[in-house]
Amino acid sequence: MSHRPLRLYVDSLFTSPYALSVFVALQEKGLAFETVPLDLDAGEHQAAGYARLSLTQRVPTLEDGEFSLSESSAITEYLDEAYPETSIYPVDLQQRARARQVQAWLRSDLLPIRQERSTLVVFCAQKMPPLSPPAGAAADKLISVAQGLLAGNPDYLFGSWSIVDVDLALMLNRLILNGDAVPAELVAYARRQWQRPSVQAWVNQPRLGV
Repeated sequence: MSHRPLRLYVDSLFTSPYALSVFVALQEKGLAFETVPLDLDAGEHQAAGYARLSLTQRVPTLEDGEFSLSESSAITEYLDEAYPETSIYPVDLQQRARARQVQAWLRSDLLPIRQERSTLVVFCAQKMPPLSPPAGAAADKLISVAQGLLAGNPDYLFGSWSIVDVDLALMLNRLILNGDAVPAELVAYARRQWQRPSVQAWVNQPRLGV
């Protein structure tokens, strides 16, 4: 497939974990793309022009020629099929299904962690007070699932790197970078994912006004 013009709409503070996921996917695939930041506080994602592009009026949204798509996991799955030269999901059918399960779980569960450990902790070095009991329970669940998935301390979840490694590392880093207790092997895993050049390209974006 010939490479069409790609444009990725993200939040202007570069703190969206979902925009991060798509940004990293594009980087890992070696695709040229334009990053377009939107000021969410100013409502730029609700402007008529963007509403025509983004069905859900959220970030991230990917524009691929005449086609546009929002919701991060939908975008990364699309990219893996549209530009298959470099895979960002496991090739094995069952591992791929498991990867999608973990990705969907990280987006739909663990709300107390996301509420009490926003990504300002991860990208802007903010510190938050101790976890509430519900958030502590969610953290215990996250750690238990991550330990089960990473039994034996492999470098990656599914044998080789996938985009889900970044998603899981992001969730773990909400705790780790705030100084919350996380087992050493999970800290090492998250740090390993964070050192990838594709992730560092997002981490090092300028965040004005934060």
